[in-house]
Amino acid sequence: MPRFIYVLESSQTVRDLYLNPVGLLYGSIAQEAISTGCAGRLGGGDIGFQSLQMLHGKPGAPLSELRCYKELRASSDAAVVKALNLLEDKRCLSIKSDHSGPLIMGVVNVTPDSFSDGGDFLDDKVAIAQGQALATAGADILDIGGESTRPGAEPVSAGEELARVLPVIEGLRTLCQPLSIDTRKPEVMKQAVQSGAQIVNDITALTFDGKSLVVARQLNRPVIFMHAQGDPRTMQDNPTYENVVLEVFDWLSDRLEIADKAGIKRQNLMIDPGIGFGKNIDHNLALMANLAFFHGLGVPIVLGASRKRFIGAVAGVPEAKHRMPGSIAAAIQGAASGVQVVRVHDVAETRQALSITEAIRAI
Repeated sequence: MPRFIYVLESSQTVRDLYLNPVGLLYGSIAQEAISTGCAGRLGGGDIGFQSLQMLHGKPGAPLSELRCYKELRASSDAAVVKALNLLEDKRCLSIKSDHSGPLIMGVVNVTPDSFSDGGDFLDDKVAIAQGQALATAGADILDIGGESTRPGAEPVSAGEELARVLPVIEGLRTLCQPLSIDTRKPEVMKQAVQSGAQIVNDITALTFDGKSLVVARQLNRPVIFMHAQGDPRTMQDNPTYENVVLEVFDWLSDRLEIADKAGIKRQNLMIDPGIGFGKNIDHNLALMANLAFFHGLGVPIVLGASRKRFIGAVAGVPEAKHRMPGSIAAAIQGAASGVQVVRVHDVAETRQALSITEAIRAI
């Protein structure tokens, strides 16, 4: 049974219905179960799910009950049908890859103070070389950022951020891999896309600046909405949730609805539960254990767990650069949960691990 149920004992107002897919199936067994109507298709992909944990938010209703997919798919309840459709609908993700499993987004931090590689690629020529190396190693996307958002990080001006990222974008835009701009500032989004970036990755889900929603609509590019509790300077002081999984889900659902109303095309939206952004170790582990739940938002899922602090805390590895094995384990968990993109620092190692994992699961 998923590990977040115990925290539902609160007065928090939650939605009337959540469906959490469980009993995941892979390979030929999954395809047979899906084709015979015994299993659903998780996120429109190749993973099947046989059962669902039905969570009720109404006062006095049972906290949860386990139901089989076939039974719920025959339901005439509109809320159940809608929730199932969101879990199963094919995701719009136009990025192509020669590999099975999730796309790999390689990280290029053009900063002096990022938590895992701050200063390593601050020089634009070094950053360009790193991006090229990650592409050769198997990255499907390159994510370029010019402002650290590690816990305690101080903000930088849009001008400084642009001075860092634009030369790198211009140096990498001839690659086959699409480029992503990791920023929360609308002016940086705009100029980065004009210079060749094709994806916007915003840790604030377009909440940092009142102009962001308008700019994102005008740019008409894929946007990653990430959940974060608090500002990077203070987000790890005392992150608090009654139910981290449901609260993150609800917040992202609300942001997607706001984006819809702002005219941003649904096929341009992706979500990221925000591992490490305003979450303690238990929060991060709960989110990792329930990644499949977020398919209920109906858009592609991006997982950014690479080298994060919770890996160091669990494995006893204080230095971020030495957390590669734990980062690979997190990426494999993401793949097992059907996420569409994993954002990583160690591209070659992650590519190899996912290749073996996916080959085994395909049988």
